Amino acid sequence: MENLLDTKFPYADNILKGKTALVCGASKGIGKATALMLARSGAQVIACARSPNELELLSEEMHGDNHIILTLDLENIPLLESKIKELIKQQPIHILINNSGGPPGGPLLSNTIDDFEAPFKRHLHAAHTITRILMPSMKSEGYGRIVNVISTSVREPIDNIGLSNTLRGAMGSWAKSLSRELDPCITINNILPGFTDTDRLGSLAGSISSKTGESIEQVQEKWMSSVPIQRLIDPLETGAAVTWLCLPSSGAVRGISLAVDGGRMRSI
Repeated sequence: MENLLDTKFPYADNILKGKTALVCGASKGIGKATALMLARSGAQVIACARSPNELELLSEEMHGDNHIILTLDLENIPLLESKIKELIKQQPIHILINNSGGPPGGPLLSNTIDDFEAPFKRHLHAAHTITRILMPSMKSEGYGRIVNVISTSVREPIDNIGLSNTLRGAMGSWAKSLSRELDPCITINNILPGFTDTDRLGSLAGSISSKTGESIEQVQEKWMSSVPIQRLIDPLETGAAVTWLCLPSSGAVRGISLAVDGGRMRSI
């Protein structure tokens, strides 16, 4: 499959010029792909993650030269709050991409209560903290787009990732509730990635393999047998869907969960 950034990009006419996007978990995978797509669309990107070296590499790849990289640990809520408040003093942020790596796989009953704390902090708690800080600025700017990168497990729980299923469901309900509360100029939506070609998917296959006794190849073959397009999804494909939800023309799309899963889910 051709690299989408090397083809005629559908949003390459600077349609997001003048907009600033904060992309969480931007150092790799879907977060990185989304940062690249938003930059190609003309947005100024503030890319945040815990890995400064990988953020530096991303900065070199992004279209344009006005982007910002920010080393940030989403689990450290007090520091997160401080840094976002400092950012918003310097410039308005119009687009928020809530994205972070999921917890390890395994049956839900293998987890203790303590296992829930860190994943919920870096997903739900971080997303809520950032949204509350950015909302007044988005309202005053007359433009806000919030997109949460979660999982198809919001609709169809996936075996052997019970903690992740629980967390993603909470994020989906949080977003749907906010879609009824946010100002009319601010939208919030979810992207539900399917089996995507990322490091996270590889580590998840390894985790499932160690817990079930199946080989990694068997785990991956089982996954692919359920995907009609019969391939992994390119993260840039997911990033393009995220970008579409951030466009001015997507203002009527609100409170939805859009699957980018190659047709894997059976639900309507």
